[in-house]
Amino acid sequence: MLTKDRMFSGKDLFRLLWPLIAEQLLAVFVGMVDVLMVSKAGEAAVSGVSLVDSINILIIQVLFGLTSGGTVVCARFIGRKDKKDASRAGAQMLLFTVLLSLAVTAVMLLGGRHLLRIIFGKTAADVMDNAVIYLMITVLSFPFLALYNSCVAVFRANKVTRLSLYVSLLMNAVNIAGNAFCIFVLKMGVAGVAIPTVLSRALAAGVMLFCLQSPKNELRIRSLKDFEPDFMIMKKICAIGIPSSIESGIFQFGKLTLQSLVSSLGTTSIAAFAVAFNLASFLYLPGSAMSAGLLTVVGQCCGAGEEKQAKDYAWLLVGINYVLLAFLCTAMYLGCRNIVGWYHLSPEAAELAEGLIRAHTWAMIIWPVAFLFPNYFRATGKAAFTMVIAISSMWIFRVGLAHVFIHVLHMNVLGVWYAMFIDWFFRVVVFAARYWLDNRKENR
Repeated sequence: MLTKDRMFSGKDLFRLLWPLIAEQLLAVFVGMVDVLMVSKAGEAAVSGVSLVDSINILIIQVLFGLTSGGTVVCARFIGRKDKKDASRAGAQMLLFTVLLSLAVTAVMLLGGRHLLRIIFGKTAADVMDNAVIYLMITVLSFPFLALYNSCVAVFRANKVTRLSLYVSLLMNAVNIAGNAFCIFVLKMGVAGVAIPTVLSRALAAGVMLFCLQSPKNELRIRSLKDFEPDFMIMKKICAIGIPSSIESGIFQFGKLTLQSLVSSLGTTSIAAFAVAFNLASFLYLPGSAMSAGLLTVVGQCCGAGEEKQAKDYAWLLVGINYVLLAFLCTAMYLGCRNIVGWYHLSPEAAELAEGLIRAHTWAMIIWPVAFLFPNYFRATGKAAFTMVIAISSMWIFRVGLAHVFIHVLHMNVLGVWYAMFIDWFFRVVVFAARYWLDNRKENR
């Protein structure tokens, strides 16, 4: 149990978490609005955007994995009351992620079209045409997104989360307004969704970088010397960030493989899966916020040598996740038919999407332990362990069983999600067992 000498009061946690939840809600809401807007151009446009988003998310998650390492390292320095090295760690993370994102952007511009044809070669021609347009534009936003996420990670490590929420509000307001103008006024189709994404991310990156070098902030970039390579700090960031990045990348690649499997089932399945996944993202909101907050809380506790408090806070955040999840799942289950109606799907696709959503709400019972505790292990220096378990579970259960369910048992797209739920259950068993074994060793 938490004591009176706890590092984070209830007010501290509330101030840390509510902007994270609001920011996650905003991101998912804007994603839903994007799909709703592009749905006016037909199911082929929705499907094309969905296919590319699976690739974009893969790349974004790789970059985010690196920033998670920076968050933990910055938080540990803060826990030790070392703000100077915390600031320097933030600069090193920013340098590394931006350079990597520039390289990724160049590669995607040169070979992205061929990648789409390799992965989704069996997709209908109109879907592929929309996918190519959307990909070639959105990859331009990766350097801006890397810069934005790195700046956000530094502020979050120091428990400053409201700033990123305000900037996110600005970014998404520009994005939505741009979408509306480009789609409904200029009739640009998928390009009308992609171009505002690039512009809004560039604006957000510029604002966050300006704030990061402001003298008003405790953690800030003081001069260009902060960007001179510091291999000791970089090693600490990479020790957490690289396993997390590899895990996220391979995890998303596995999901991309499943997206390819879904694309082979026809446009109806692609559209239903895209809408269901978009709506199911609302159910991940509390967990995504708790995971981000957990890196900060556990990182600072470990930096201060308070491992017992780190465990207590981890369980507290899991409990909060379950409380919020109960309300979200109930609302989603009862209202999914009306919500799916907003997307203008065919009757067959709408019915399939409803079945996917209802199955997903029940399975969320096991999600928090499966996906919050990996961040606890990362923040305590066990990133390699979570990487091995996540990758193994992904390919053995989620990918392997999905192919069995679809190709052998001839199930519809629901088979992909049943395989995913089995993957979640395996993670719960392994992470719970590791946590119990670690506690047993420490108590001897």
